[in-house]
Amino acid sequence: MIPEAHTSDEADVEEAYDHVDDEASNDESSDVTYDITSYGADYTVDGIVKRLRKEAFYVPSFQRSYVWSLSQASRFVESLLLGLPVPGVFVAKEENTNRHLVIDGQQRLKTLLFFFDGRFRERREFRLKNVDARWNGRSFDDLDDSDRLGLEDSIIHFTIFKQNRPTDDNTSIYHIFERLNTGGAKLYPQEIRNCVDHGPFTRFLERCNEVEAWREIFGKKSTRMKDQELIMRFLAFHEGGVDCYKRPMRDFLNTFSRKRRHISDEEADRMFCLFKRTIVAARNVLGKQAFKPGRNLNAAVYDAVMMGLARRLRTEPAPDADSVRECYRALLDNEDFRTSYSRSTANEDSVRTRQELAIQAFSAA
Repeated sequence: MIPEAHTSDEADVEEAYDHVDDEASNDESSDVTYDITSYGADYTVDGIVKRLRKEAFYVPSFQRSYVWSLSQASRFVESLLLGLPVPGVFVAKEENTNRHLVIDGQQRLKTLLFFFDGRFRERREFRLKNVDARWNGRSFDDLDDSDRLGLEDSIIHFTIFKQNRPTDDNTSIYHIFERLNTGGAKLYPQEIRNCVDHGPFTRFLERCNEVEAWREIFGKKSTRMKDQELIMRFLAFHEGGVDCYKRPMRDFLNTFSRKRRHISDEEADRMFCLFKRTIVAARNVLGKQAFKPGRNLNAAVYDAVMMGLARRLRTEPAPDADSVRECYRALLDNEDFRTSYSRSTANEDSVRTRQELAIQAFSAA
């Protein structure tokens, strides 16, 4: 293991990746149009709560998933007790399970579940606050029988949607989630993926994110899941090859995530070993400054160098550490490579150029 010089702190890594993401987002647009079928359905509050408990309606857990205060939650329950109309809920129906993923409306639905269960965010008793005197300070069990029955029989309208076209992916769900979800701060792409694709693949990414060598290079865990997105970015390119990419980057990663949502244990173990072997090699040979042409981690340098190293590690004999370092320095000095990671980084030509150059460079190690 070679000694490191300067090591960026975690905030610098985050800021650098913010910058790369922003550039890619502004530079890319999708030419895909969708054919969506949607229909409405009315559910009683009692039926909704039962379905939430069975996870027939489910809200995947992710950061900032519930942001309402007790007063806000109480006002929503009060609206139903008063017989006032409330905003509808938007859900996507899963093809194979008939479960419904909540796209917009999680604050309302979780409030109902909390109130019926008697615990607000599982930390305190749920008693209505700052509402009409008839109900102020009351829990669900404290309501009069007529009020309790009236609340249970209240109707909330649901809009249920399904994507008909394109048939080879289900990326509309990401765009709908991004545009409709109103729970707190704007979500980053990987946060949305972890919501709509929760399951074996998201758990696999969390496992990869614990690899010590990766943590030493990236720094502390990203609260916006940017470290997990970088892991997936490498895997998506590696599994598909240099010519697999089609912009925009966001949809490319969305499709990769969606197709591997129910990844098998065997496939997860294979990809985990691939990522760990490659990132450990990067850490051991390039040090904590790996993927940082300047002070900060650069996502475009990362995906190219990881591709080059992974390809080289598949061949024998094992590469010489000094040769790898020399290839890395030569790669960063290459003018075409510098252009590909600093301008229009999400363009197909830029992605292909930097990955081909990295694969070629490390093949000589």
